[in-house]
Amino acid sequence: MRWGRGGSFTWVRPLKRILCLLDGAVVPFDLRQGEDDAHGLRSGDETEGHRIMAPGAFAVRSAADYVEGLRARKVVVEAEERARIIREGVARLAAAEGFEVVPDEGLLTEVAGLVEWPVPLLGRIDDAFMDLPPEVMRTTMRVNQRYFALRTPDGRAAPRFAVVANVEARDGGAAIVAGNERVLRARLSDARFFWDQDRKERLVDRLPKLDQVVFHAKLGSQGERVKRLEWLAEFIAPLVGANRDDAVDAARLAKADLVSGMVGEFPELQGVMGRYYALEEKKKPEVAEAIAAHYRPLGPNDAVPDEPVAIAVALADKLDQLAGFFAVGERPTGSGDPFALRRAALGVIRIVRENGLRLGLLDLFEEAIKGVLKTRAPGLPPLLLERVAAPSHPGRTVYKLSLELLDFLAERLRVQLRTEGARHDIVAAVFGATPDDDLNRLLRRAEAVRAFLATEDGANLLTAHRRAANILRIEERKDGHAYDTGYERHLLKAPEEEALAEALETAADRVERDLAAEDFERAMDALAALRGPVDAFFDRVTVNDPAPELRRNRLRLLARLRAVMDAVADFSKVEG
Repeated sequence: MRWGRGGSFTWVRPLKRILCLLDGAVVPFDLRQGEDDAHGLRSGDETEGHRIMAPGAFAVRSAADYVEGLRARKVVVEAEERARIIREGVARLAAAEGFEVVPDEGLLTEVAGLVEWPVPLLGRIDDAFMDLPPEVMRTTMRVNQRYFALRTPDGRAAPRFAVVANVEARDGGAAIVAGNERVLRARLSDARFFWDQDRKERLVDRLPKLDQVVFHAKLGSQGERVKRLEWLAEFIAPLVGANRDDAVDAARLAKADLVSGMVGEFPELQGVMGRYYALEEKKKPEVAEAIAAHYRPLGPNDAVPDEPVAIAVALADKLDQLAGFFAVGERPTGSGDPFALRRAALGVIRIVRENGLRLGLLDLFEEAIKGVLKTRAPGLPPLLLERVAAPSHPGRTVYKLSLELLDFLAERLRVQLRTEGARHDIVAAVFGATPDDDLNRLLRRAEAVRAFLATEDGANLLTAHRRAANILRIEERKDGHAYDTGYERHLLKAPEEEALAEALETAADRVERDLAAEDFERAMDALAALRGPVDAFFDRVTVNDPAPELRRNRLRLLARLRAVMDAVADFSKVEG
């Protein structure tokens, strides 16, 4: 909106007044854009109430007077209070008819920003539309009209909707409700048309149309992406206990509803409509559910798929997204993530964690990358394309890219753990010792390390590790080279260093066996046994002995201590 005649000043809405007070006095200024602009808006001490129920200006003396004066003139200033009035009012009206409100905080916030004096009202949905999928009715009401959907106590769609007016009508809102019911009938008629038309064509018959839909300029069409999802879902299915044929069928049809009329009108219903159309075609329930669930989780509060076929397709969808965009160089930056790759990574993490899956993610990433290579995505760099041209190529670029994806996933895991208030630094320490691609094994190992460090032995041994690392860092800088772990036993002169060497070799053997057996608690017990010999060594042995050969040997012994502990976790990454 422009202000004045020919001026350059713009504002999101027409401006009538500027209220600007400090300690009850007007702060004078105006919005003139030049000396010849006689229409500049000046600050003052007046504002206006509700334009219909309380028109006209009134003077304001303070912030409290502003809030109270507007309330007296049918305007609720605080957005939070408007939201509360709407939430409680709609719930009260719904309960009076035996219904409940479908939760929708986003819509509540939006509507609270659209009204000054919220007046909730209930309208009726024609019975002719009650056989539409409830998600269709809710989306139509929400997107087009900002109506709140209601449901019965058993979860079915209720034949009512809630609308929030911005005025207290003399007829109690009857005309407002009637007008909104008329508009909703037209909207639902459109939805009915799409629903009826879409069911005339099978999902599989829609697949050729996906070849004409661009997924991304560098990654080809949606049709090519579907081929990758089939490839990957078939690979994942046996790893998660899913029927291979069902997983492939669900992956093949997962994107078919993108070219349906309903999803074209309401993109929010992708997957949801695919499920309904699959059920109409008498597809297996597992296949239909996987089509709907493969987008999940859509956010931190959304449930993850928990049925094997749905898990396989959901993982395939997210792993292909990650592998594809990493392969063509479209990675997240500190300032942006336009392709929602962080969300995809968190989705993989949640699906794996919450279903307790034991998966080697490196193998999955390699398969996903191979799928991208197989469809010859147009944006692939030449170095990756060599993998296709020469099957005997060792695939080091593929493996390197898989490691980068694993690092990205590990970083997202640390972010998630930090959000949960967990010890993300310990996960970083364990991952630093061995980039474990089995997330649940990694987390179990991290939990064992956390419990160990919470003990007196663990805390003291961490201090010893830091002391050894500091000594080595200082001496290695001084000597100009790093010390390896190959100490010589015949140069162990003090009983304490002999005892430490013996304890280290025993612990190293036990740690290796226990880690291989995934008995992480026993591995921590093996480390705990080092506390006594380590304390005695630092108490009674001088590392920087005047004899050069003894000094070198003791530094190598400290390097061996650091290596044995770092086989469990990179303790230098532990905070605190």
